[in-house]
Amino acid sequence: MSIIEHVPNQLGYADTPVIPETGRRVHDRETPQPRVVTPGAHAGDAPSDAVVLFDGHSLAGWESVRGGGDARWEIVDGAMQVVPGTGDVQTTHVFGDCQLHVEFRSPDVVKGHGQGRGNSGVFLMGTYEIQVLDCRDNPTYADGTTGALYGQYPPLVNACRSAGEWSTYDIIWRAPRFEGDRVVSPASATVILNGVVVQNHQVLLGQTNHKVLPAYHPHGLTGPLRLQDHGDLVRFRNIWYRPL
Repeated sequence: MSIIEHVPNQLGYADTPVIPETGRRVHDRETPQPRVVTPGAHAGDAPSDAVVLFDGHSLAGWESVRGGGDARWEIVDGAMQVVPGTGDVQTTHVFGDCQLHVEFRSPDVVKGHGQGRGNSGVFLMGTYEIQVLDCRDNPTYADGTTGALYGQYPPLVNACRSAGEWSTYDIIWRAPRFEGDRVVSPASATVILNGVVVQNHQVLLGQTNHKVLPAYHPHGLTGPLRLQDHGDLVRFRNIWYRPL
């Protein structure tokens, strides 16, 4: 017998126990290798399999929520900026379960207080809001703070940067599932703000709203990404997602 025949298969085994509910053996040699994804060159850059929703140069792929048509926000220094009074904008592209990256910046000129300061929002599937607000030294109701699942769950901590500085959201989103009018699997979100976990696989109680109880209303498995015009000059850039 040659020496080579004594060398174990380096890619796994065929005689180990089967892991319950998976059909795979421990260290199974038949399990396919993970596909290769090339990370972005710098932190926050889109990886090779990401869908880029805003590249800093064009609002193509975005539309006005109010009546449809072209998005009426403007591009300033490689970012899209709210034009107050024009209404929310949303992607023409729709998606569901995802890893989403969004960078945002409140105005560097601080005006107002509470909900009236640097207010906007990131709406998953056009419906479920993760709050955007200038909350550095600006207290407001807790479930309306930056990083909140609006009207439902305050963030675990306040990880806001100062006004005029760029912040990042990295969001893991699972869409709700319905059978007819019944929710069979609620939505959930993990939200990382500026590298800090502020929502830890939090299950949503329904659609997010102002001053009313949340409730689910049946919809499909995909929807647009919507950004809010709340009257403040909030900017967004480097928006991309990976389907999960």
